[in-house]
Amino acid sequence: MERTLQGNQRITGRMAHISLLSGLVWGLIGGFAGTMVMDLVLMGAFSALGSPATTCFSIVGNTVGRFFSLKGVDMARSIQLGILTHYLVGPLIGTIFGTIVARVERLRKSTLKKIILMAIVYVEILSQPLLATTPILLKMTVPATLEWYGGSCVVHMIVGVILGSVVGYGLRQESASRSEPVRIHHIEKS
Repeated sequence: MERTLQGNQRITGRMAHISLLSGLVWGLIGGFAGTMVMDLVLMGAFSALGSPATTCFSIVGNTVGRFFSLKGVDMARSIQLGILTHYLVGPLIGTIFGTIVARVERLRKSTLKKIILMAIVYVEILSQPLLATTPILLKMTVPATLEWYGGSCVVHMIVGVILGSVVGYGLRQESASRSEPVRIHHIEKS
């Protein structure tokens, strides 16, 4: 005699918890990986343009420094602050996205292509308030602001593709491994 545990409330609740935790972990990994690839692309692009590879980190660090009114932040400290900001914000944004996808069944069951597209839109929209502070606080010129937004759009799209790929693939693997119902075999006594 076989019975399945698909309908068992405790098992279902535990699966939802595991799925939520999986979304959080896959989002953290995706956010970190996306941030790392974005930073490598930025460092390569700035180096190719003849600027220091750490230019993006100093811009972000100077923005954060101005936001918190830390006047006189030297170049080395602004780079460190920029790195810290990137690697706090990127994984946090990824964690939130992974948790949302894991929590919303319709999103979780979307195709990988749709999850990637959602991640791109999510990252682009969520980054706008953060991106807007730089031209305002650093008093950028109009051409510099347009350059800032154009470059940011491209590199945040990279983050979205990686985040969506990692979360979508990771949750699909989790889902596939759980799609088989758990079966309990009873040995009947005669």
